[in-house]
Amino acid sequence: MTASPKPLLDQVATPQDLRKLSPSQLPQLADELRRETIEAVSVTGGHLGAGLGVVELTVALHYVFDTPRDRIIWDVGHQTYPHKILTGRRDRIRTLRQGGGLSGFTKRGESEYDAFGAGHSSTSISAGLGMAIARDLSGGENHVIAVIGDSAMSAGMAYEALNNAGALDSRLIVILNDNDMSIAPPTGALSAYLARLVSGSAYRSMRVAAREIASRLPRVFYDKARKAEEFSRSFLTGGTMFEELGFYYVGPIDGHNLDHLLPVLINLRDKDEGPVLVHVITKKGKGYKPAEDSDDRYHGVNKFDVATGAQVKPKANAPSYTGVFARSLVAEAERDEKIVAITAAMPGGTGLDIFGKAFPERTFDVAIAEQHAVTFAAGLAAEGYKPFCALYSTFLQRGYDQVVHDVAVQHLPVRFAIDRAGLVGADGPTHAGAFDLSYLCCLPGMVVMAPSDEAELVHMVATAVAHDSGPIAFRYPRGEGVGVEMPERGEILEVGKGRIVRQGRDVALLSLGTRLSEALKAAEELERQGISATVADARFAKPIDRDLVRALALSHKALITIEEGSVGGFGAQVAQFLSDEGLLDGTRGAFRFRQMTLPDSYIDHDGYDKMIAKAKLDAASIAALATQALSTQALGRGEPAKVRLA
Repeated sequence: MTASPKPLLDQVATPQDLRKLSPSQLPQLADELRRETIEAVSVTGGHLGAGLGVVELTVALHYVFDTPRDRIIWDVGHQTYPHKILTGRRDRIRTLRQGGGLSGFTKRGESEYDAFGAGHSSTSISAGLGMAIARDLSGGENHVIAVIGDSAMSAGMAYEALNNAGALDSRLIVILNDNDMSIAPPTGALSAYLARLVSGSAYRSMRVAAREIASRLPRVFYDKARKAEEFSRSFLTGGTMFEELGFYYVGPIDGHNLDHLLPVLINLRDKDEGPVLVHVITKKGKGYKPAEDSDDRYHGVNKFDVATGAQVKPKANAPSYTGVFARSLVAEAERDEKIVAITAAMPGGTGLDIFGKAFPERTFDVAIAEQHAVTFAAGLAAEGYKPFCALYSTFLQRGYDQVVHDVAVQHLPVRFAIDRAGLVGADGPTHAGAFDLSYLCCLPGMVVMAPSDEAELVHMVATAVAHDSGPIAFRYPRGEGVGVEMPERGEILEVGKGRIVRQGRDVALLSLGTRLSEALKAAEELERQGISATVADARFAKPIDRDLVRALALSHKALITIEEGSVGGFGAQVAQFLSDEGLLDGTRGAFRFRQMTLPDSYIDHDGYDKMIAKAKLDAASIAALATQALSTQALGRGEPAKVRLA
C-alpha cells in the first residue's frame, strides 16, 4: 500500500482535528498544506502567492484559537485558500472559482469559518471591531482576530478603524501581515524573543506598574519617562504609531516560524484587555520557487505546471482592452505633456505599468486609496493637467463621494478609465463592474462612454483627452477585444452621438458597449425568423443621442436597449427621454420599449459566457425578447386586464 504524500493533512478535516496534533507536528502539516495549495491552484488558477505567504500563520491561528467560535476575519480574502483547506473544504478545493464551486474569497454563506466576506481590501479591522463590540454588548468571551496585509493598511478605512478601536478599548487582535514593504527592522531570534516577552503577562504587569509609579512623579519627570519608554519600544520594535492609536504593539516576528508564532499568539489569546496589534513578517509566494522569483510573487495565475511554474495561457485572438487603453494613452501622452495617469495599487491590472515605463514621472500609484486617487486627480485637473484615473469599476465605488463632491460638482475634467466593467467571470460578484453606469449617469455634467470594440476604445481615449469642460468616463470589459482592424490614431468623437451599424425596420436594438456583437448575432437570428432588425451602437450612455433615439422610436415597432450594467443606467436614461418626449403615451399604437440590463441579483462566479447567458444578455435572449415584444400578446391586442381599485 502506497503511503499518503500528505499524512498529517489527511488527518485534519476541521480545526478541531488540527488542535489534536502536537506543536512539533505543525511544521510538517504546514509543508503539506503548502503543497496542497500549490497543486489545487495549478488546476483551477487563481490567487497563489498571498496564500503561500500565510500558510504557517493560518495553521497557528486555527491551532491557538477556538474557531469558528473565535472569529478570524481575513482581509481581501484571496489569501484564504489554506484556510479553506483546513476548514472542511479540502474535498472541494479544486472547484475554486469554477461554476458551482468554492469562491475565490471568503464568503459567509459558504462556511461558518468565514466570519466575514471580503473581496475588496481594508475592511477587516472595521468588521472585527464591530464583532468585538457586539461580543461585549452580549457578554461574550470569544476572541476576534483581524488579519490585514501591509498593502491593505495603506487605505484610509484601516486607519479610521484603528483609531476607533483604540478609543473604544475593546479586546481585539489585529495581525499585520507584512509581506512586501516592511515597516520595521528585519526579524530574527532577538525580535522573536522581544515579541514573546512584551506579549507576556509579566512584561505587561511591569509596564503598568512602571507607568503607575511614573504618574506619581512631577509632570516634567513623568513626560520624560513616558517618552523614554516609547522610544525604547520604537527602537526595538517600531510600534510607536500603533501605540499612539491605542493599540498594544507586539513584533515584528517571523511569520514562517511556528516556534515564534505559537507562544506569542497563546500569550495574546490569554490577554483579556484592550486592542493589540501583532506585526508579522512573511514572504509572498513562500515555499514555491517560481512564485518567489516572480515580480508579483504569482499574485494571480492561470492554470500552471507545478514542476516548472509555466502558466497555461490561451492564445489571444485579439489585444486585451486593458492593453489597448494603455498603449493608446501612451500614444496620446507622447503628443500632450499634460497627460498624467493615476492608479490605486493596480498598475499591472489597469495597464498603467506600460504607461509608467514610458512616463515614470507622470505616473502615480497611490496605493489602495481610491478616495485619495479621485481627489488627487481633481487637484491635478484644477491646475490644468489632464489626469486619467484608471480604476476597476468595482473599486471606483469606494471613491464615489469624491467623484460627486470633488470632481462632478466642481466640473473638473478628470478622465475616468473604468476597467473590468460588467461581469468578470471567476472573480464573481465582489469584483463585477455592475453599477458604474447607474452611479455615474445620474451625475449632472458627467459624460459616460462605452466602446463596442477595441478600435472604439482608441477613439474614446482620444475623446477623453480632448474633453476639458468637465468629467468624462469610459468603461470597458476584462479580456480580449473582438479582433477588428485598429486605427493608427484615435479620432475625437462628437460627444453624445451614436451610430447605426445595421439598418432594419421592425425592431431597433440599441446597444451600449461590447454587447453590440451579441446584438448583431441576434439580428441575424431575427432575420431568419422574418423579422428585420436595426442595430445601433449608442457609444454614449450620457448624454444619450436624442436624435438617434427619437428616430429609432418613430420608425420601429419596438426599441430595446442593451447594456451590461445594473438597472438605472443607460436604459434608464433612454426611458426618461422617451417619457419626456411623450413617445410612451400610446398615441403611436403598437410601439414597445424594453430594457435589457443585468438582473437585480448577484451572479455567482462562473465562466463569462455562462454568466452572460444567466443574465440573459446573450444573442439568444436578445432575439427572444425582440420576438416577444413584437408578438400579438405583447402588443396588447387581447382582452385588457380588469383592475380592481381599493
